Amino acid sequence: MMTSRTIPPLPEEVGMGDGEEGVVVLQLPVKDPTFDLAKAVCNHGLFMMAPNGWDPATASLRRPLRLSSSSASLSVRVSQPSPPPDHLLVSVYCTTFLSSQDQDAILSQVRRMLRMSDENDRMIREFHTIHAAAKERGFGRIFRSPTLFEDMVKCILLCNCRWPRTLSMAKALCELQLELKCCTISRELYPKTPQLREFKRKRHNTMDVIAKSVDKCQENRSNLAQKAMSFFNHDNHSNKSQRMETSTVGETDSIYDFEGLPIINKLDASSPVRQLSSGILCLPNTQGNFPSPEELANVDVNYLASRCKLGYRSQWIVSLAQDIVEHKIQFSKLEEICNGSTLYSYDELDKELSGIHGFGPFTRANILMCMGFYHKIPSDSETIRHLKQFHSIKNCTVRTARKNLKAIYGKCAPFQFLAYWFEMWTCYEEIFGKMTQMPPSNYQIVTGINMKVSEIKNEC
Repeated sequence: MMTSRTIPPLPEEVGMGDGEEGVVVLQLPVKDPTFDLAKAVCNHGLFMMAPNGWDPATASLRRPLRLSSSSASLSVRVSQPSPPPDHLLVSVYCTTFLSSQDQDAILSQVRRMLRMSDENDRMIREFHTIHAAAKERGFGRIFRSPTLFEDMVKCILLCNCRWPRTLSMAKALCELQLELKCCTISRELYPKTPQLREFKRKRHNTMDVIAKSVDKCQENRSNLAQKAMSFFNHDNHSNKSQRMETSTVGETDSIYDFEGLPIINKLDASSPVRQLSSGILCLPNTQGNFPSPEELANVDVNYLASRCKLGYRSQWIVSLAQDIVEHKIQFSKLEEICNGSTLYSYDELDKELSGIHGFGPFTRANILMCMGFYHKIPSDSETIRHLKQFHSIKNCTVRTARKNLKAIYGKCAPFQFLAYWFEMWTCYEEIFGKMTQMPPSNYQIVTGINMKVSEIKNEC
């Protein structure tokens, strides 16, 4: 069901446009009578990573989601009316109309993030029959990304680094997406632009080339350099070469987004703009989406490593994106195998993922958890810390962790991860407070080095 209405902008949207802006409100049916949006979102570190934005004041999730073409995104807010009815409200901003294809695309992404399906509901009910404490707290849905690619990249970001850096890398990737998608880069502030490559699409047998474009700067009345923002529109499924349109913006010119809609009517000394870390100027509340495979496949590895502080991960991420774009990795095949929901399909998927450069055991286990397999527990230093503090296993090591995990959580099969993560998340909230009420500025402190021994008892 879709309704279209024009409403005053939210406080955080002031400055995004003049006057009122259009909003299309979609209704997403909820079958599980116990469904709670806050609990479905705030249960894993993935919800803290950009471009996700949980608002404690309104108990709503805000982030960009892609339309059916996958080349365009709109800002979306997901909320749950009170008292909880049989649906969620999905508000899509900066538009007054959505095609049926775009509606389906957005709702499908929301369902994936919140694990809203008959199969997920069944698994949660089954888990609650063997874990009374989780049932009492309404724990069982583990938040994930709207796409498998975003999950994969974020699982790479979780590996071998501290939590604050993971958050900063995710934020930098979203900022990069905003630059690649919406902004022309000035040579003065951005001397090293991404080196773009050509690749051949097997499906269409055409060459898709993204060309670099640089606009000159023009000083405004305050002698501040105003950078020209260039927006391009391309369809990744088109047989035509991708195009980029550029324009030079003066004091009375308009800036247009990639759909050709004016977002600043007059650019002058008083125009509200913010400067990204790269030096690019954009609107104060403009938010980049998480980059798609098509957007990352053409970015130079060294540039990506430097711009987003990814280090060696940049090679893995670009390689993954290129393999997807060139159809060496087929997501449809991975999802098809996953739909079997059997241990055999887990082993088959694990084997498929092991062939991807940079996907070690920890990364693969996290990705497969995101895909709905809960019988394997991703093990890292946080796991060892938890076993030592929570279960008083003093001599726990990387070599003994798997044996310890099996002994402790084996009775919760096939939901060992859910039982383990229930303990972990409960400990986090005992120390840091309710995640649903935590301001985003505090996300970086939610890490094991700030944990003290918890007195919570294991009730699995």
